[in-house]
Amino acid sequence: MKKSVFKVLALLAVSSVTFISCSSDDDSNDGGTNPSGFVANPADFKGELKAGDEVTLDPSKVYYLTGKLQVNDGAKLTIPAGTKIVANGGTSSFVAVAQGGQIFVNGTATNPVVFTSENRTPGAWGGVVLCGKAPINKAPTASAEVSELTYGGSVSNDNSGVIQYARIEYAGAAYNSEKEFNGLSLFGVGSGTKIEYVQLHEGADDGIEFFGGTVNTKYIVSTGNEDDQFDWTEGWNGQNEFWFAKAGLGRGNRGIEADNNSNNHSLGPISNPTIKNMTLIGLGGDYNAAENQALKLRVGTKGKLENVVLANWAKGIDIEHDATLAGIPSDLYVKNVHFINVTTTASGKKSDGTVADVTAAFTLQENNGAGNGVNAPTWTQGWTIDL
Repeated sequence: MKKSVFKVLALLAVSSVTFISCSSDDDSNDGGTNPSGFVANPADFKGELKAGDEVTLDPSKVYYLTGKLQVNDGAKLTIPAGTKIVANGGTSSFVAVAQGGQIFVNGTATNPVVFTSENRTPGAWGGVVLCGKAPINKAPTASAEVSELTYGGSVSNDNSGVIQYARIEYAGAAYNSEKEFNGLSLFGVGSGTKIEYVQLHEGADDGIEFFGGTVNTKYIVSTGNEDDQFDWTEGWNGQNEFWFAKAGLGRGNRGIEADNNSNNHSLGPISNPTIKNMTLIGLGGDYNAAENQALKLRVGTKGKLENVVLANWAKGIDIEHDATLAGIPSDLYVKNVHFINVTTTASGKKSDGTVADVTAAFTLQENNGAGNGVNAPTWTQGWTIDL
């Protein structure tokens, strides 16, 4: 009987050692074994991470995004510094994080994470989409237009993870004439999410768009995107610092297009972000005059913008609709704005189309905007391109 006990103990000891050894091996194998069976295949990177899956990519490998990669509720995807993800599937290739899922993009200033495409032209693939549980004003919850995932709710501090020191290039593929991806689409994303040091480069639609939510950002670069460099709607409220945008490619529209709710301009929560230290550079005063505007503020948005450089635009500040105008000057203003080569500094229009005086919406003062006037700020060095 004693011998039997000793044998059992010995077998348990061997089993314990074996289990620990397997666990160690799994940690180094593109996420290892996951409850759903998901495997990150660098040559065919797509699929769904499900509850309990925790996948860490190998930065020594290039991951070819061949379809939709979706991080579902209860799953985590970690992308270490230096990882490169190359898309090659048009609208079918995109990265989406569902409510309750998390992504951790952990780039560094000298070794950013790069989301790009084999076809280095705008609209070559989808982009990156995050869907959170923070408030929106479209409905209590809604379906994201480019991933069909649910977003919105009541969790203001919802946490979808981290995106830092990353470039998202050549995104913006179009589903149809009404639906296009942006470089980075933030649907109802909460303030627990960290978005810092991110460049959105040469996309076919907007660089970054906020659909409600409460997410905050710092150190965002938007360059050469074919529509707006920044866009917000559906009641976004966030604290932001250091935005730098530069139109390019001989095309592109506004620096910022800002909305609250197009169906009900006074519907809450009302879009009301704070943005400090920003530079927006256009393509010159004679380019695409209809939408050649640095700031388009409309359909009831509020906002507090401070220390802003607006350079090379046909129009600097354009404010439209009664609900938007009503926010001037306490809830909607641009404090300390420096106009450089701007044909018309500001204009306003009421909902009935008549002219409105918006001079109280801004104050003038020379400043450095995002940090270096119209030149690339020092904080962009090492991880951005084409500045």
